[in-house]
Amino acid sequence: MVGAPAAADAVERARRLPNLRVGLHVTLVDGDPVMEHGHVRGLLDRGGRLRNDLARYGAELTVSAAKRRQVAKEIEAQFAAYQATGLPLDHVNGHRHFHLHPSVASALFSVGRHYGMRALRVPVEPWQVVSGIDPQTRRFIARVAAPWAIWMRSRARLAGLITPDAVFGLAWSGAMTAARLAALIRRLPAGFVEIYLHPGEHGDFLGAAPGYCYAEEFAALCDKECVDAVRHCGHRLGGYSDVHNLAATGKTKSH
Repeated sequence: MVGAPAAADAVERARRLPNLRVGLHVTLVDGDPVMEHGHVRGLLDRGGRLRNDLARYGAELTVSAAKRRQVAKEIEAQFAAYQATGLPLDHVNGHRHFHLHPSVASALFSVGRHYGMRALRVPVEPWQVVSGIDPQTRRFIARVAAPWAIWMRSRARLAGLITPDAVFGLAWSGAMTAARLAALIRRLPAGFVEIYLHPGEHGDFLGAAPGYCYAEEFAALCDKECVDAVRHCGHRLGGYSDVHNLAATGKTKSH
């Protein structure tokens, strides 16, 4: 999130970790804009932050060409800010998956190709894996996102972008416990798979999502059972750029 208060600190940390795969988290909701407020006023709430009323916001983008132009300007500003860091662009994803909105997706594809975007997260989450681990998991978010994610994955691949065969983290967003993570790693489907979490030391920060268990997710990443599961899962670890390189050589991808 290049517009976030801690972005500069994150960039400096990433520079000290050359093997870390870093991407651009395009933020059009629930965050801080990169553009001056006057240029993207239709995207902001009364406090000057990017809006978080997703349903109304999305409907307005569908009918308002002016707001779609503001979205394109903000997306380009964020790509430019990322490029200015000098960090390689491993992948692109969207905050709260708002990039699944067709109007946002169109702007993202148009702008992204000018900044070297080669890979994109599209949250197609195999529900049978999730429900097999925890049958009580609610499916509402997955049902809403799935049709748009499948559409976007098809479009992204036609555009030559690398996208995962499966992404996990949507159903358990903010609640990826060590038990769930270990079970998930042991049940990963074949192919290019991404698991995303929201690790942190605490949840007391601007923009923290209510109810998210940041510290527990951090602990899950360090959990011995999870680490052992990774070592024996049969998948190769890496980032989106590693998959791109494997695809370029014609080798099977498995991450």
